[in-house]
Amino acid sequence: DRNFRTVIRSAIESVSKQLDYKIDTENLDKIHLSEVTKCLRRSYFDRTDPVESEIAHFSDLVGGMFRQLEYGSTPAEFDLENMKLEGQADMIADDTVMIFRSVSEFPEDPHAKDILYLNGCLWIYGKTDGIVVYIDGGGKEASFSLTKNKKMFEEIIRRVRVLNDLVKEKKLPILEPSTECSTCQYYERCFSKKKRNEKDVI
Repeated sequence: DRNFRTVIRSAIESVSKQLDYKIDTENLDKIHLSEVTKCLRRSYFDRTDPVESEIAHFSDLVGGMFRQLEYGSTPAEFDLENMKLEGQADMIADDTVMIFRSVSEFPEDPHAKDILYLNGCLWIYGKTDGIVVYIDGGGKEASFSLTKNKKMFEEIIRRVRVLNDLVKEKKLPILEPSTECSTCQYYERCFSKKKRNEKDVI
């Protein structure tokens, strides 16, 4: 009679908490790189009025699994005068910073948020070269290389300051529509309620 579905969900939630980035949402003097490489509005709600997101799938935890291995990295910080930018790569080997992402199909070009995140890690760790590795459900991989880019990092710093100011002033960030909106736990705060149209099939 035991509800195994509840047991499984609880186990996945436990693994997710162990492998996910550790972000202190109460400390506004420290902003995590993952907060400013995704939708700022989502990060704003996470800090001011959070709602639990949908239970994570193991495919979402691939980066965290690599962080537990021999070459897995530890969190590091970049000093921005009155605040700090924190980030964590998945692995660092031979001075190359690596992040791993799970995908259902390989992209022709790396996702913008992944490139921003990887570039931020290069500055935080003081490295020059990085690789983003995409892994599909069959275990195949595709990788893209990146060299440290100052202009891209300046955009990250700008977003750090914007998020910091808006949370302090309790002002909602602008809408940043993306393909991730439909699965965001804050969808209905940004858009009208989801409606499903059903029609009779003749």
